[in-house]
Amino acid sequence: MGRAHEVRAKSMAQTAAARSALFMRASKEIYMAAKSGVPDPNSNLALRSVIDKYKGQNVTKDVIERAIKKAAGGEEENYISGRYEGYGPGNVSIIVDSLTSNVRRAFDSIRNVFNKKGGHLGSQGSVSFNFKEVGLIEFVGSNLDEVEEALILADIDLDEVKLDDDLIVVTVEKTALMQAKKCLMGIGIQEFSTCEITMLPLDTVTLEGEDKEKFEELLAMLDELEDVQEVYHNAKM
Repeated sequence: MGRAHEVRAKSMAQTAAARSALFMRASKEIYMAAKSGVPDPNSNLALRSVIDKYKGQNVTKDVIERAIKKAAGGEEENYISGRYEGYGPGNVSIIVDSLTSNVRRAFDSIRNVFNKKGGHLGSQGSVSFNFKEVGLIEFVGSNLDEVEEALILADIDLDEVKLDDDLIVVTVEKTALMQAKKCLMGIGIQEFSTCEITMLPLDTVTLEGEDKEKFEELLAMLDELEDVQEVYHNAKM
């Protein structure tokens, strides 16, 4: 799965069901971001970040524009957020965030995936203690010192700046995400591969063999559920 904080590899939207679910996730999140402010990505930085996030996952322009148009037109959708915590094969900690119009459906479908692949849902707080919620920004670059200096001078609540292959990875307090992005845009960075609030694990579990296979299948099945918005885990494979 690459870096431990990655929740969906871009290659996971290969099946028709996964692609349909991806488009539904994008539509809901873009709609919610547009409804929370001005439905214009040039004026609404949160909306701009959500659009960038899903463009990076190859969501089509048509899906993005329809969601913004729906919000701008005053259409009301009732989405309820939820969080489910549990364990997967090899005792991997998993957090699943949902955004749904049917809470019962979301719960039943998520629980069914865990049960089928040797996992189980736990109580609230059963695994979230092993994660830290942060603002995560990634972009292609190598000018680490310049980026770090700009963020410090802007008084950003900075956690870490590091290089990961050809990416600069910046983690900040979640409330500082939009401020940090604006600062980076001010020093000429315009393209971001990631800009979102995410959950990073404090420690990881290495999976091999059957546990790894079952866990990958579990992730793929969650990826096909339209009610699932995000998946976080601490597996290192």
